[in-house]
Amino acid sequence: MNKALVIIDVQEAFYTMPENYLYKKEELAANINELIAAARAYQVPVIFIQHTEYDYQGDEFYVDSPSWHLYHGLSRSDEDTVVRKTTWDSFHETELSDVLKEKSIEQLIFAGAQTEFCLDTTIRAAYSLGYKNNILAKDSHSTLDNSALPASKIIEHHETVWNGRFVTIQHVKDILF
Repeated sequence: MNKALVIIDVQEAFYTMPENYLYKKEELAANINELIAAARAYQVPVIFIQHTEYDYQGDEFYVDSPSWHLYHGLSRSDEDTVVRKTTWDSFHETELSDVLKEKSIEQLIFAGAQTEFCLDTTIRAAYSLGYKNNILAKDSHSTLDNSALPASKIIEHHETVWNGRFVTIQHVKDILF
């Protein structure tokens, strides 16, 4: 089964702006880099999703602003695909579906941010588009505290909802590329 590693919205804003610091952000980056290394060892494509705002220059994800760039601590390669998106859904009005079809991808391995927004929407969209055997790397996605719940509880809740339905959750070291 052809696989792809899809890393959603791990951008400088989550590492350089204290109000946007992701929960366990350093562990997140280390785990994602471990996934990237494993994917490359098995020649699995790595696809970065980059949230992009084109209209409001004050937005932290405004195109070409310092906080918009993919996080510099990630192990990126020129061979990696970068897909820009403007909504929570990485498939909506992007070339992601075409990229996956071109590479004959059948299974997606997800990591990234934010758990309850872009990751959740993309995981569910992927399932609806026919990607039924996907994996989410535990400890490789994160979010921020909000007024209702701390980040750890948001993550726990979403993993409980997703696991066995939209994805299978596995520890980074257990994922077989």
